[in-house]
Amino acid sequence: MSIAIYCDESCHLEHDESTVMGLGAIWAHRESVRMLANQIRDIKRRHNSNGELKWTKVSASRSEFYNEIVNWFFDNDAVNFRALIVPDKSALDHDTFNSGDHDNFYYKMLFSLLNKIISPVEPNEIYIDIKDTRSKFKVQKLREVLCNDRYDFTGEMISRIQQARSHELELMQLADFFLGALVYAQRGLNTNSAKLSVCRHIASRL
Repeated sequence: MSIAIYCDESCHLEHDESTVMGLGAIWAHRESVRMLANQIRDIKRRHNSNGELKWTKVSASRSEFYNEIVNWFFDNDAVNFRALIVPDKSALDHDTFNSGDHDNFYYKMLFSLLNKIISPVEPNEIYIDIKDTRSKFKVQKLREVLCNDRYDFTGEMISRIQQARSHELELMQLADFFLGALVYAQRGLNTNSAKLSVCRHIASRL
């Protein structure tokens, strides 16, 4: 039985409108993934929300849909979420710690997110949101470092690590949704009533 892990990021660029950066991952046993994806699709159909579940698309007209998604997640023992928050990107010293490269820091944080999730006794499949054409080489380096960290020098612990498109994967969309809510709250934003409502509902279920 393998573990399927779906990763996403929010406000991860070095110079954007946010000083907060977040990375998040949804994971479940591979044998449960199809069932979970179908359940999300069923919720979408019930609320006429058949497009991609995405934090940037949260609107007041779909509040019941978001509430059901949140409740479904918290009532479901088969699916898990973990996030890592960088509270202030402006305080980072890339020259000293990351060879002057924010992208190196990004993959270090992805390592920190994943090394608490991956199973040492079951194969792990890791799906990462596509960043750019160069990132496939760093994704393979990430696999090497994750395996070496657990003394798995044959690489058997991670059966697959690849970039993926979120619109094709319901669980990656779920990672985007929950990470978006967490980063929105961490940034102290309050201008979107629909997003505030989702954040409050998540907080009420924690």
